[in-house]
Amino acid sequence: MRIIIFILVIVGLILGLSYTSYVLNKKYKASQYEIAMLQKDISDTHSELYKGNEQVNELEAEKASLKNYRNKSNITIAEQAERLKELQSIIQLQKKVMSNLKNSITDVLINYETDELSVYTIDGNIYVSLAEKLLFKSGSDVIDPKGIEALKSLAQVLNKTKDIRVMIEGHTDNVPIKTSLFKDNWDLSTARATAIVRVLTNVYGFDSTRITASGRGQFSPLNTNETVAGRSGNRRTEVIISPNINDLYKLLDTYE
Repeated sequence: MRIIIFILVIVGLILGLSYTSYVLNKKYKASQYEIAMLQKDISDTHSELYKGNEQVNELEAEKASLKNYRNKSNITIAEQAERLKELQSIIQLQKKVMSNLKNSITDVLINYETDELSVYTIDGNIYVSLAEKLLFKSGSDVIDPKGIEALKSLAQVLNKTKDIRVMIEGHTDNVPIKTSLFKDNWDLSTARATAIVRVLTNVYGFDSTRITASGRGQFSPLNTNETVAGRSGNRRTEVIISPNINDLYKLLDTYE
């Protein structure tokens, strides 16, 4: 009987320990779950905090932008009207200068034939288009005496006008050229433009800081290259005269 009681006690202890272990294990798992959930909550909180900081930074940037815009908008209507008046005045003055300059150039070059040169205006710039026959022999960058006289007359007018810039732009037809002096038409057109710049500056005293030489070869034709007349018209050198717009930019900068 005692043995049976002893066995029952042992079984009871074992069952008690098993139950206790089960309960502890269950509590442990519950604790682990709670820890995992807390870690997730912390991670989510950090993420929300980061997003919140980003939104704050964006709002601060918008606030600064609005403040800058408000400062600009504080310019009175009268001040805006005055600036617009100044802007219109500069533009009108430039138009007048360029119109008078075009008339003066036309007057000094009036004795040349229309197939030798032409004077016209595009987008506020004056173009003096000088035909190859007036300036150069075929395949050469040496300026003929008649071309020198035309450049002399042109320089006399340009030297009297300070608020301008000049681009000398050489052009050819599409007939390939390759000589000991010139590799191709681009080379020839650039050499011709440079030759004219040297005459206008070194010989006739035009300001070297206000003139540029460039060559466009056959890549900007006026006419078709399929005919003799068309190719002849494409072989030209253009003197492009532009107004100096520095004052205009200075005024526009005040709006920023």
